[in-house]
Amino acid sequence: MGFEQAWLSYEPREVSPEWYGIHGIYADCGGRITEHAAAELKAAIAGITGKEPVLYADLPETEREACGEMAGCILFEKEQGLKEGGYHLFERKGALIIGASDDRGFLYGAFEVIRQLQLGNSYQGIEIRKEPVMPLRMLNHWDNMDGSIERGYSGNSFFFDKDEILVNERTVTYARLLASVGINGTVINNVNVKDAATWLITDKYFDKLRQMSEIFGDYGIKLFLSLNYAAPIELGELDSADPLSEEVRKWWEKRMKLVFERIPNLGGFLIKADSEGRPGPFTYGRTHADGANMLARAAEPYGGLIIWRCFVYNCRQDWRDYKTDRARSGYDNFIGLDGTFHDNVILQIKNGPMDFQVREPVHPLFGALKATNQMLEVQIAQEYTGQQRHVCYLIPMFKEVLGFRTYAAETDDTVEDIVAGKTFKQTKCGMAAVANTGNDENWTGHDLAAANLYGFGRLAFEPSATAKELAEEWIERTFGKDQEVLEVLLFILMNSWRAYEMYNAPLGIGWMVNPNYHYGPNVDGYEYDRWGTYHRADYQGIGVDRSRQGTGYAGLYREPNASMYDSPTSCPDELLLFFHHMPYTHKLQSGKTVIQHIYDTHFEGVELVDEMVERFESLEGKLPEKSCRRMLERFLHQKEHSREWRDQINTYFYRKSGIPDEKGRKIY
Repeated sequence: MGFEQAWLSYEPREVSPEWYGIHGIYADCGGRITEHAAAELKAAIAGITGKEPVLYADLPETEREACGEMAGCILFEKEQGLKEGGYHLFERKGALIIGASDDRGFLYGAFEVIRQLQLGNSYQGIEIRKEPVMPLRMLNHWDNMDGSIERGYSGNSFFFDKDEILVNERTVTYARLLASVGINGTVINNVNVKDAATWLITDKYFDKLRQMSEIFGDYGIKLFLSLNYAAPIELGELDSADPLSEEVRKWWEKRMKLVFERIPNLGGFLIKADSEGRPGPFTYGRTHADGANMLARAAEPYGGLIIWRCFVYNCRQDWRDYKTDRARSGYDNFIGLDGTFHDNVILQIKNGPMDFQVREPVHPLFGALKATNQMLEVQIAQEYTGQQRHVCYLIPMFKEVLGFRTYAAETDDTVEDIVAGKTFKQTKCGMAAVANTGNDENWTGHDLAAANLYGFGRLAFEPSATAKELAEEWIERTFGKDQEVLEVLLFILMNSWRAYEMYNAPLGIGWMVNPNYHYGPNVDGYEYDRWGTYHRADYQGIGVDRSRQGTGYAGLYREPNASMYDSPTSCPDELLLFFHHMPYTHKLQSGKTVIQHIYDTHFEGVELVDEMVERFESLEGKLPEKSCRRMLERFLHQKEHSREWRDQINTYFYRKSGIPDEKGRKIY
């Protein structure tokens, strides 16, 4: 198995008989993207069926005319009425037609054909019409130019090494993988821009960036860069970065002109400002809108986007302060600016108000902002969900977020509706994920973590797909159609998020990890820390009061969500302790007490991991040896580590509360 090709490993497999009769591909109605789409189709059919079709675009016109019957051919045809990236697959007289109105549509249509081929489906009578739901479908890489990756769990960067840019065959494979699931933009460097990365907007790196952007462009992907807001100062050219300064404004106009001219396929910039020590407009008493709009006006002539992260909070809090609430910060910083951002600015908002915890409420800015472009940011790098050593399939979580009703309108008011542009009629919106890839042979460290990369792209393109469908697709495309392999890996993936939550974070608390590297149990790791306070456990109870009597956070949502969260009796169990400080003896809607829920879920989570490992071990001999060995090593670690989580969390709360487990299980 070609692990470096992930789900695009075109090895022989049993497919529907008519695929063996494909003898030609006609693809002469598009540009370079379409040429690459046709070449990908040719490679897939040749590798899987063993019969290489002729790419008729490569033949002289006279020879093409002599080829005769269209039956057994794949034809690319222009079709009006499809939006950008949309495609229409159908059969006509034995030929498979890919209809599209643009190059990206042909590309995504070709990859749909490959998906149908790999899944063993027939194209006889096929009728598939799809259009991308999210306009922007992006990956955010947190790669540093020294080759390291912040929160990276799959080796080192394949973009950078020793402050140099890498462009090689892996760059091409990466572009193919992203295009195959519909991703159309990628940010290659860390949002915490410093040192050499500040110089990415200078002559020092333009040649390599142009090469990389051209490769991405061949697969319909725009290159984006993370930008240092203080670049005028740190490049030694100005002594200010004040967004209202005429000198600073002109500096950025000249810089943007230079950058966009030298990197033609540049989509724009991602900015983290005034958060966790990064520079921003606050230094000069200006607003986020001032800073973002100054950059946006400079990038606008070139079609450039400014994506401005809303992850802004005071990271020097006093744990004694019961009113300051990190969860409120994003809302408080941006709600008053709604409608003041330039048209090519997009606010990028995390799925929850904290920081990619295993369970959080949906960010209240979704539904509150009505006149501002916005996109959803999720994290497939498992920073707080097992760091790709534990399996944790996150697509079920993303589905819940996308399906959340904000009540910002009478209909079409879910998070999905908002970031798809449906609710407020926006075209500059979408989804971004913090990437989980590195230079490990299998891209994602844990082989099963690739399901998150695959699932994110497919979900952004087609959010109506279910988490189960996407998992099944990925398993079959990666490991083949063995029914036992499918059933076991599907059981593991579909239970993994639930299992991790059970032995990790009870009832919406989160954060009980070792500081800095965020791995392993440490109940009080952040409890008395400047970064925030997260559980406030005492001998009587646990949780943070975010009701009207507490920090008021619950009231930031629209009704009826605000009232639902504000009352302990209506607040969903899985978020109760996020919104309320409750006695250990409080009875949940499930009928259990808070303390018994903590004990039970931590034991049950470990039991579920044990079942996952036992089922996986039954697949010996049915999976590629190297992949099986890698996964088994990580499963055994997860089995041991889940026990450490169980025992530390249960022991902590037993000692805190003095209430024994009613089932008499061993707690230390």
